[in-house]
Amino acid sequence: MLHGIDVSSHQSTFDADGLAFVFIKATEGRSYINPKQTSQASRARKAGCVVGFYHFLWPGNIAAQARYFVEKCASQKHDLLAVDWETTGSGTRASNAEKDRFIREVKKLRPTHRVMLYCNRNFWLNHDTTSYAGDGLWIADYVTAGKPRIKAKWRIHQYTDRPLDKDVANFSSKSALQAWADPSRAALTADEETEDVADAHAAEDVKNAENAEDGV
Repeated sequence: MLHGIDVSSHQSTFDADGLAFVFIKATEGRSYINPKQTSQASRARKAGCVVGFYHFLWPGNIAAQARYFVEKCASQKHDLLAVDWETTGSGTRASNAEKDRFIREVKKLRPTHRVMLYCNRNFWLNHDTTSYAGDGLWIADYVTAGKPRIKAKWRIHQYTDRPLDKDVANFSSKSALQAWADPSRAALTADEETEDVADAHAAEDVKNAENAEDGV
C-alpha cells in the first residue's frame, strides 16, 4: 500500500515527504477555484509525488462543470483526475446519472488522464446504481487503512480526516502508480476493458448482497 493525502484550500501548507501521492481540490460547481492549487501541486511535485486533482460535483450543468474543471485545474499531463460525489453544502446531491456523465465528459476532454470516482461508503452502497467509477474507485470509509467495508475493487482508500484526509493506494510501488497514471505506458487492452465491465457488474452484485446483509 502507498500512502498519500488529499487537501483543499484549508491546508495552507502540508508535509509531502514520504508520500506517494497528493490529491488537491481544484474546483466546485461552476463558480469556485481553489486559489492555492498551483502552489500545492508544486509542493507535491517537488516531493516526487503523483499528483491528482478533484472537482466537487453539484447537480445540474454537468457538461459545463466538466469543462470548468479541466480548464481551471492546474493539472499537467498524466495527473490523476477525480470527481468528488457527495452531499453539497446546501443538502443536495448530483444524481447517479449525473455522476456517470461527468466522468465520461472529463474522459472525453482529457483522454490522456485517468479519471476516478471519489465517494463515501454510503453513496457507493446506497446511491450508486451503476457501479461506474471511470478508471478507478476512491472510497472513503473511516476504518483501518486498506480495509474499506466494501467488496468491490478499489484503487484508493481514504481512511481518516484527522488531522487531515489520509489515504492509501492499492499499488505495489510508486513506479506502479506512476505507470498506471500514464495511459500511454499502461493502456487498457480490450481484454482489460472487458474485465472492467465485468467488474462493474460484479460490484453491483456485491452491493446488493451487502445491502441485504445490512437490511437495507
